[in-house]
Amino acid sequence: MALEGKVIAITGGAQGIGLATARLIASRGASVSILDNNPTTLKAVEEEFVTNKWPIHTFTADIRQADKVDSWVENAVKKFGRLDGAVNAAGTVGKFHGQKQIALLDDEDWNLVMGINVNGMMHSLRAQLRHIQSGGSIVNIASNLGSKGAPGCAPYATSKHAVIGLSMSAAHDYGSQGIRINVVSPGGTQGPLMRSVVGDNPPPPPSVLGKYGQPEEVAFQIAWLLGPESTHSSGSIFRVDGGEFC
Repeated sequence: MALEGKVIAITGGAQGIGLATARLIASRGASVSILDNNPTTLKAVEEEFVTNKWPIHTFTADIRQADKVDSWVENAVKKFGRLDGAVNAAGTVGKFHGQKQIALLDDEDWNLVMGINVNGMMHSLRAQLRHIQSGGSIVNIASNLGSKGAPGCAPYATSKHAVIGLSMSAAHDYGSQGIRINVVSPGGTQGPLMRSVVGDNPPPPPSVLGKYGQPEEVAFQIAWLLGPESTHSSGSIFRVDGGEFC
């Protein structure tokens, strides 16, 4: 299997795209370390992996706390011996996604989104880059809103633009060491994040395929970027959106 023996760290790995990716790469032979801020769901994921005899390490933390993120990666490396790749999938849309124009934004929600999506991403990426092996691959999850705007979505769109900028800069900084950093930008994807905004009755999908994505469909793209078939891909944005952006 393409990922046999690889050690992959995943933030936000207890639900949605992060969980779908963790399951997929574990089924392909990877050892997985998951950071998530929800101890209940994280415990359930750990039990699932143990049942399937998939190597697993879990760590409960808020990625806004840099020291906790550092400890997570250090503990993962201590358990598995090294780090070969990472997927940074933790994120939030905030409390008022799609609802407030910029003049009506409050600092609390802005800081929540920036703290998780930007600062948390930087904390995670920094900690991973201190340990990742040459030839490693990191995939950061952005969004189609990282390349455009939308009404009432300034905090989230701004944060995802920042994710792309951070990722492109990291690709420059670490390319000479043989470390690849890419971005996956999903379109509308069914899961907890979408439900937090539109509930169980989303509007008609805007993609040319006429459907919303599933977390597993995004996970297949991520797994490809982590594996040996993508060794000449770095500093790129890969859209998994059913043609939503075209």
